[in-house]
Amino acid sequence: MTQELAGRTVLLTGGLGSLGRAQARAFVAAGAHLLLLDRPDHDRIEEILAPIRAQGPGDIRYVGQDLRDLEGTRQIVAALVREIGGVEILVNNAAMIINRPFESFSIAEYEEQMRVNAGAAFALTQAVAPAMKARKSGSIINFCSVTLSGEWQGYVPYVASKGAMLGLTRSLARELGSYGVRVNAISPGAVVSEAETRVFGDRAADYADWVLKRQCLPRRIQPEDIASAVLFLAGDGARMISGHVLEVSGGW
Repeated sequence: MTQELAGRTVLLTGGLGSLGRAQARAFVAAGAHLLLLDRPDHDRIEEILAPIRAQGPGDIRYVGQDLRDLEGTRQIVAALVREIGGVEILVNNAAMIINRPFESFSIAEYEEQMRVNAGAAFALTQAVAPAMKARKSGSIINFCSVTLSGEWQGYVPYVASKGAMLGLTRSLARELGSYGVRVNAISPGAVVSEAETRVFGDRAADYADWVLKRQCLPRRIQPEDIASAVLFLAGDGARMISGHVLEVSGGW
């Protein structure tokens, strides 16, 4: 599976977080040309990129862009596509997640999560799709979430944005399928990550126990488990899979 990705150009958003780094390492190890798009003001960019580059034989190029600026994001990626001749794989991994009662969210905060978590995927697909259609091939991988099951509280804007990603995935699969472009989604379960630590803090142990009681498999999901699923959907082994949501949840 990894050999077939060698030399392919991949655009990955949110590549500096736990899940993104695991995907970046996997793509670089597979020999892909990786364009990693994340916020421009991150203070640990080089520290994070160095061990990813060491995975070789692929290469990595960092593109700083605020995904809240949808038109700016579309334009910068469209220009990048013109420069390099196209993106073969787009992974819309970036997401914001905040845990609070829904009444406490302002409209601006709701809109911000919708823009980053779903709107950016729409803008980026508009930027990369023309070259994919011309090439008659391409793979777009979005991120949904097991939170759509309705078992979480305090994540209304986040869950709403993931519902939008589900609709985007299925509608784009139909719209782009005749051009040979596949559109799928990963639906992660509760992954051990920096975001989880940030959200739950001193409640992390209780949360982990709650998760394990709901999974079929008695172990926590790691970022590498998500990366393996992404690489599968990106590759030729999934050439007849489109409009599908692959749940990686430990059997939620």
